[in-house]
Amino acid sequence: MSLIPQFGNVAFTLVAFIVALSVIVAVHEYGHYIVGRWTGIRAEVFSIGFGPVLLSRRDRHGTRWQVAALPLGGYVKFLGDGNAASLGGRPMAPEQRRHTMLGAPLWARALTVAAGPVANFILAVAVFGGVFMAQGRPVEPLTLAGFPNLPEGFVADLRAGDEVVAVGGRPVEAGLIPEDVPLEARLPWTVRRDGAEAVVDGPYPVPPLVGAVTPDSAAWDVEMRAGDLVTAVDGRPVFAFDQVVEAVVASEGRPVGLTVWRDGATLEFTVVPRRADLPTPGGGFETRWLLGLNGGPFFEPATATPGPLWALGEAFAQLWFILVSSLSGLAHMISGAISTCNLSGPVGIAEASGAMASQGPVAFIWFLAVLSAAVGLMNLFPIPILDGGHLVFQAYEAVTGRPPGDRALRVLMAAGLAVILGLTAFAVANDLFLCP
Repeated sequence: MSLIPQFGNVAFTLVAFIVALSVIVAVHEYGHYIVGRWTGIRAEVFSIGFGPVLLSRRDRHGTRWQVAALPLGGYVKFLGDGNAASLGGRPMAPEQRRHTMLGAPLWARALTVAAGPVANFILAVAVFGGVFMAQGRPVEPLTLAGFPNLPEGFVADLRAGDEVVAVGGRPVEAGLIPEDVPLEARLPWTVRRDGAEAVVDGPYPVPPLVGAVTPDSAAWDVEMRAGDLVTAVDGRPVFAFDQVVEAVVASEGRPVGLTVWRDGATLEFTVVPRRADLPTPGGGFETRWLLGLNGGPFFEPATATPGPLWALGEAFAQLWFILVSSLSGLAHMISGAISTCNLSGPVGIAEASGAMASQGPVAFIWFLAVLSAAVGLMNLFPIPILDGGHLVFQAYEAVTGRPPGDRALRVLMAAGLAVILGLTAFAVANDLFLCP
């Protein structure tokens, strides 16, 4: 009976991983399929998964859509794959050969290959934009919409509906709390209420209130939750989230004692910080000790539904940040500037899938978009067997007027497969043995 909860967690993680992987693979392969169809390349099979076929149907274009038993990827089989000169042992007519991948014009092949990663990027942008639209954009002036569950008297004289004019004597501009607010437990808040300004008592704007807990982090392992309010670190009272950050940095990895208020009860946690490499705005990385706690203001700001152009701009900015930080992280790992433990394999991704799914649909969908962006980027790497490798071959053909020779292709594809398998084995070793 004691194994039942563990089995349930493993099953939940596997289901979340399979769902995430299947969605991303389906979008990626659909990109190849639809652009191939638009450019005159016919698809014979569109498969989600490998191995024995569980479900299938043939559409009016002659493509068999199927779901296979091993949900660890997928593929599109185009007409004449592996042999553009014959089909079913019979020589192809020139007009029939035009509808194969190898017999299509170079521009059609290049667009079809590039469409898979592009489809992953489109999925990421669509999800990011949808989340930004659903969450809304804080209105100006900054207006308090409500407060989470907090100790009695914590918000003091502040009320929902107050428009914040200044905090601690520092004016609030563009709907943002100023960064130079005095570091004091209680501050004067200037608010506009019922058409008149008033100065009322309130807390420090960014208290040690947990907004979210990072999956598979030190805080996650001791079961801290969003909504926890840290009241002391190693017995020393704190009132600002930055004070918790400073204490964790100063600990240099030693266990940190946290006193936490949760729903009227006082809890004690001992958390061991972990080293992590974090991307910086300048494109580099910094190594810090972290608990895995994310902070934020103690209030919920009033929001309005943003325009689609604003949401789209924010979505593209989020995608760009992921791509740049991923490439920067890879370069830093190769140079030895940061730990190779930042590279996760299938086991780590599966664990993250389950952890994000456990936080709710929005967190899981956001994670799916981040993973989709990463998959799209990975497939553009110039490694034979990946889409990026095929694009390199096609660039060579565009320059020289002929494709690489069959022997060279076989050698390069074997080398690319060896690289991918080697990286996968190293990532799995990270997940299981090297980076516990």
